Amino acid sequence: MQSTPLLERHLFTSGPRWWQRFWGRSNERVGYLFILPSLLHLVVFLLIPLLFSFYLSFTDWRGTNFYSAPFIGTANYEFMIGDRRWWNAMGNSAYYTLLAVPLGMIISLAIALVMNQALRGVNIFRTLFFMPVISSWVAVSVIWITLLDPRAGILNYVLQLFGLPGVNWLGDPATAMPSLVLITIWKGAGFQMVIWLAGLQAIPNELKEAAAIDGANAWHSFWRITLPLLKPTTFFLLITGIIGSLQVFSSVYVITGGGPRGATDVAVHRIYLRAFESFDMGYASALAWILFAVIFVFTLIQVVYMRTREESLF
Repeated sequence: MQSTPLLERHLFTSGPRWWQRFWGRSNERVGYLFILPSLLHLVVFLLIPLLFSFYLSFTDWRGTNFYSAPFIGTANYEFMIGDRRWWNAMGNSAYYTLLAVPLGMIISLAIALVMNQALRGVNIFRTLFFMPVISSWVAVSVIWITLLDPRAGILNYVLQLFGLPGVNWLGDPATAMPSLVLITIWKGAGFQMVIWLAGLQAIPNELKEAAAIDGANAWHSFWRITLPLLKPTTFFLLITGIIGSLQVFSSVYVITGGGPRGATDVAVHRIYLRAFESFDMGYASALAWILFAVIFVFTLIQVVYMRTREESLF
């Protein structure tokens, strides 16, 4: 029986060149073995389903027998062009994004500016603002459904105290989407606050002190120093906010179900309905890939910006 050194020498000298290189570097060999479980997980639960869904987008699979699903080429994508419900969902996603992203960034920045001050108990307030982020969407949705109830909701009760009429917040097409945006901002402001705080604390205090000596007030210091130096943070939150808004689903599914009259039927919710209620898996896969292409564009913008910024720094 060969000894271990002889066996390793045999494995190293036999086989193709990539195999010899793999066995010739013990550190790389150990590293590959460590990442093997994660690699298998990515292949089985990410890569294979991704390729499978891409193939499904060219078939008319109705969720019964996959082997009998006819191959229809680009028919799903052609049908999507004239699908009014899909374009309504995409329009709702764009409307949701235009409301949620800038308002969320402004509100979270205001919170971060206050939380960046040397206040007593500031860490407690930071924790309280971050608690909604780690809360379940289902639990948060149930709470807000109660608060916005047109009959027994606290918000309408406060309006009636001031002599104002109650509003059907989630049942009126005009107010349903802004109500969802309000809930989203409330839940996600804590996460964006943390990102803003990281950017604010990276700004040298010497710049603000020098501006104060030159006669700049708090507003001039914020507008001329703080905000320009927060440009990378702003861009990061903008792109990630757009990507997250295009993928919104939980709040829509639990709170409004896409209603009323399709006013909150966003893209991911429309894909869900086609896949798991209509069982039109092929068309749902095509819609998912279109949404993936849109999100990929924004991701590519962020990658290009970060690389350009790194090159400008060095």
